[in-house]
Formats: sequence, C-alpha cells, structure tokens
Amino acid sequence: MILKSGEKIHIISRRLFEMDLRRHFIGVVEEVEGGIVRIQGYAYIFNNSTNLYIRRKDKRTRLFSMSDSVNIINILPISANLESTKYMLNKEDRLVITDEKTFSLDINEFGFSR
Repeated sequence: MILKSGEKIHIISRRLFEMDLRRHFIGVVEEVEGGIVRIQGYAYIFNNSTNLYIRRKDKRTRLFSMSDSVNIINILPISANLESTKYMLNKEDRLVITDEKTFSLDINEFGFSR
C-alpha cells in the first residue's frame, strides 16, 4: 500500500475551470481499498474576497481516488497537529499550510506566490 491507515495527508483538488472553487482537504487516512482512500478531516475553501483559505468548522469523512489526476496528494508528518493547521504567507510571501510547530508545506505550484 502506498498510503496507510493513520497517515496524515493534504489534498488539493485541481480546478477544471477558472471559476471552479479552490478546494483543499487535510485529514487522517482511515482506510485504503484499491485506489480509494477514506479520510477524516477538514475541508478548506478559498475565499476570493479575503484571499484566504477558510476551514470548515465541522470534521468530515470523505472518499478520494488516489488515481484521479484531479487530486494532488501530499503526505504530512505524523506529528502534524491538524486541529491547529492554517494557511498563511511565509517570510518569502509564499502560501503555506502549517501548524506553526511541527510542519510547514509550501503549496504553490510552479513557483507562483498566492
């Protein structure tokens, strides 16, 4: 298995069209079967008016395809605290997701800021 139960992951769902919502999901792998992964965690949606990713308050359980080219999956350190994870700009003005203690992940594709 590529992913194991208990691993923490961050998923970026690529937009198919310019006006599609920017969606991210961060959570803990509950189960993997074939190419499908079941994850419990938090959904983040980009708010165009504030230029920030906003976390939904309620935890969700979602299924994702690991073979779908729409999903970019990042493995997070097991020590990552998902409850305090947030998006912010780092010192280089690049968007990162961080718990401000154990990890910081630059999520910019192709070197672009924000």
